[in-house]
Amino acid sequence: MRKGYRVVGTEPSPGTIALDRIRHLLGKIELVADDLLDQVVLKNTLETFRPDEIYNFASPSFLSDSILYPVQTGEISALAVTRLLEAIRDVNPRIRFFQASSSEMFGKVTEVPQSETTPFHPRNPYGAAKVYGHLITTYYREYHDLYACSGILYNHESPRRNPEFVTRKITSGAARIKLGLSKELRLGNLDARRDWGYAGDYVEAMWLMLQQPKPDDYIVATGETHSVRDLCELAFRHVGLDYRDHVVQEAERLRPSETGQLVGNPSKARNNLGWQAKVTFEELVSMMVEADLELSRRGMEEGGDP
Repeated sequence: MRKGYRVVGTEPSPGTIALDRIRHLLGKIELVADDLLDQVVLKNTLETFRPDEIYNFASPSFLSDSILYPVQTGEISALAVTRLLEAIRDVNPRIRFFQASSSEMFGKVTEVPQSETTPFHPRNPYGAAKVYGHLITTYYREYHDLYACSGILYNHESPRRNPEFVTRKITSGAARIKLGLSKELRLGNLDARRDWGYAGDYVEAMWLMLQQPKPDDYIVATGETHSVRDLCELAFRHVGLDYRDHVVQEAERLRPSETGQLVGNPSKARNNLGWQAKVTFEELVSMMVEADLELSRRGMEEGGDP
């Protein structure tokens, strides 16, 4: 919107998505019903709104959901990408298309860090479906001459992250314990490591990808890893607490790693797009804790328990 865009978002049907995390944008964006499983509906949506750019983020949010519902995951994260690209071909081949690919495509990694040429070896239905979406995007770029590109996104976080993800569990837990709403936080493996970056930085990379003379695929990552323990230490320190006094590691939450060390090499994005992550890990954690403190305080004032 700051760039003068008319922003149109889609949902499967009216009222089917939670609006809490985008409530501040209501009135500034348009939400319309769409159906990624229906080619005709997709084509009609493109004909109605005539977009210049399409950013496809449609996908299950949790890896566990993809294991429970592998067919649905394939429909949304794989085949729907083909439907979108076909709709673009039919309506306006000049539309620029961004596909949100995932570091989960690398799965059982063959090299660390991963680059755009690292072989894929997914270890779950989500990663496998994302591989299909990634490769079909490449196919439409090379064989149908569409401006279609993929960003291979590593973990990207913000205050609007779903509370079920470990980052929000920790930042929300630290805030609630500081305010006396909780006493402890139960977690699994504190030594698991991730390449965590700020979602706002990653969105800038996505936009930059669609502004280039030629489409291409890029790793979008920080190139650094931090442990869950590091995240706990920073989050609790931000509120003047020691995580060791409040975090309980539960043996039943521990599980063998299904993927190797996922850390991206963002040098291609840096060299070709002039992009690099700006928000540090420490700044990201502080930002999220502050947002969760505010959310918890607001809930206390309203007489609730967020």
